[in-house]
Amino acid sequence: MFTGIIREVGTLSAKRRQGESYQLDIRAEKVLAKSGPGDSIAVNGVCLTVVKKSATGFTADVMSETLSKTNLGDLKAGSAVNLEPALGVGDLLDGHMVSGHIDGTGILKEVKQKSRSWIISISYPQQLDKYLITKGSVALNGISLTIVEVSGGNLKVSLIPETWRETTFSSLKIGDKINIEVDMLGKYVVKTTEKFLQGNQEQGPKDNSSGLTKEQLRSKGFL
Repeated sequence: MFTGIIREVGTLSAKRRQGESYQLDIRAEKVLAKSGPGDSIAVNGVCLTVVKKSATGFTADVMSETLSKTNLGDLKAGSAVNLEPALGVGDLLDGHMVSGHIDGTGILKEVKQKSRSWIISISYPQQLDKYLITKGSVALNGISLTIVEVSGGNLKVSLIPETWRETTFSSLKIGDKINIEVDMLGKYVVKTTEKFLQGNQEQGPKDNSSGLTKEQLRSKGFL
């Protein structure tokens, strides 16, 4: 598990094919203080396992499918990546609970500076729409952020100077692919609600005066 608080910006030094998978060599220092072979590190929000560790970085295996369904496949030697070691017992939960399993990718559409913050607009796949709500949490490239607005297939987040400076967002370009992990709690709520509604439909018409209806859930923003 992770919190979405980036501890270091590392650099991809090499990407090598190993049969059906690849190995990524990443230059880093801070995240290795408490991490070693077998431990998990989130790379741009993707949970990877350390297979080798050195004084200047680590190596992680990644499957071809993971490369194709995240922005790790777009990385080249010299690319900057957000890094976060796995959450340890007693660590502060500064962001929100992040699993490191990407739900989809979006596209960076717009970056606007407003006073001392940056407003980032990102398009997202339609299937993620039901999990994204204004003032809800989302992890973008592994960064825990609060959604400012959701509209027309785009979400907006606001970055404070610290987040802008200490993550890869300041170096991204319009059109870049962004890893998206929706809030874990939101996924459970949606699934439970859908099962409840499906069960009501299968049971057929009945007096539902004291129960929930699909219209009620939609009016409250659950659907």
